[in-house]
Amino acid sequence: MSDNREQAVRRVALIGSTGSIGRQTVDVLAALPEAFRVVALAGGHNTTLLAEQARRLRPAVVVVAHDSPDSGIDLPSGTELIRGEDALMALATREDVDLVVVGTGGIVSLRPVVAALEAGKVVATANKETLVAGGHLVMPLARDRAARVARDRPSDPYASPLAWLRPIDSEHSAIWQCLVGEAMAGVEALVLTASGGPFLDEPADLTDVRPDQALRHPTWSMGAKITIDSATLANKGLEVIEAHWLYDVDYDAIEVVIHPQSIVHSAVRFVDGSLKAQLGTPDMRLPIQYALTYPDRRPSPSIAVDLVATARLDFRAPDEGRFPALRIAREAGRIGQRATTALIAADEVAVERFLAGSLDFPGIAHLLEVAVARYGESADQAPDIEALMALDAEVRAAYATGPIGSHA
Repeated sequence: MSDNREQAVRRVALIGSTGSIGRQTVDVLAALPEAFRVVALAGGHNTTLLAEQARRLRPAVVVVAHDSPDSGIDLPSGTELIRGEDALMALATREDVDLVVVGTGGIVSLRPVVAALEAGKVVATANKETLVAGGHLVMPLARDRAARVARDRPSDPYASPLAWLRPIDSEHSAIWQCLVGEAMAGVEALVLTASGGPFLDEPADLTDVRPDQALRHPTWSMGAKITIDSATLANKGLEVIEAHWLYDVDYDAIEVVIHPQSIVHSAVRFVDGSLKAQLGTPDMRLPIQYALTYPDRRPSPSIAVDLVATARLDFRAPDEGRFPALRIAREAGRIGQRATTALIAADEVAVERFLAGSLDFPGIAHLLEVAVARYGESADQAPDIEALMALDAEVRAAYATGPIGSHA
C-alpha cells in the first residue's frame, strides 16, 4: 500500500477540472500551495479554460477526455498533453499522485475511482454515480484500505473508510464532520437537509415551468444538471443512496428535511437524543477544502456563518407528492444496484430532455419511475463495472427520444 500521508505536500490529480466543482477545487488548491502540488489535470471540451488552469497550476500532465484536435490548447512548457478517456485510468494510478479529486458527473468516473483505490490512493469525490451505481464495488475497497491501517494504528484517522473515499457534497461532508470521533453504534439517524429548490411552494402546477426558471436556485450556484436535480429533489434522493453506502446505514435511518436557508448542511441524531449539525455558508469551497486537508483544518476564504445576521433557520418535511423523485430514488436504493444504475442513467436523459424542451418538468420524475420499473428488477443486484456500463447505455438509448411509456 502506498502511504505518502506524512509528506508535507500532497500530490494531486484533478479529474473534471473545468466543471463547477473542478473550478472551485482549483481555487482551493491554488490558495494552499504550501500543502498541495497539482500533478495532473483532466477536463473535457473546455480546452481554453483547461489551458488557463494548466498555466496557473503548472501540472506535469493534462488529460483531455475526448479525441478532438489540439487546437486552442496552449499548455505551459513541460506539461504533457494526453487524450482519451482511457488516460483517466493512468492519471488516477500515477506513482507521483497521492490524492485523486473527482469533480465530474456520470458513470464514466467509476473506473478511475476503483483503479485509484486499488492503487492505494486517497479519492475525494463529488461524483454521485460512483456510489449510486457502484457503491458495492467502491466501498469494500475503501474499507479494505482503512482496515490495513487499523491493524497497526487503530486510532489513526486513516483507519476510517472515509479517509480513503472522501465526500465533497456539502451534505455528506457535513455528516462526515459530525461523525468524527463518534461510534456508529450511537447513531440513530442521518438527517440530510435540502433547500427545496426554486419551486418549493409555487407554482402550484409544475407542468409549465421553464428550464430558465428551474435553473434559478435560491441559495447555491451550481452546474445545470445538479441545479435541475435540486429542483426535482432527485438530487436528494441520490444523496440518500450515497449515505447508505458511505456510512453503512439502513435506508430507514436516513431522513430528509427541507431547510430553505441552506445553512445547516446536514445533521446526525444520536441514540441519546442529541442532534449534531454542521453549519456553513452556501459555498462549495468549504467541503472541498475539508476533503483535501483532512484530518486537518486550514484557514479558508469562505465567509463564516453569522448566526445573528442569519436570524432564523426553517425546517419542514419534504412533499413527496409534489416531488416524487425523492421517493422513487429511495425505492430504487432498496431494490439494488441495477435499479439505482437505471435511475441515474434515466435522470441524465430526463434532465437533458427537459433542458432541450422535449420533456416537461413533471416528466423528469415520470421517466425515472418508468426506467426503474423496467430495468431495475433483477436477481443480480451486484453487477460488475462492465454490466453497469452496459445497463447505463441501454437505459440512455431507450429514453433519449420519443414517448416514455408507463411503468405499469
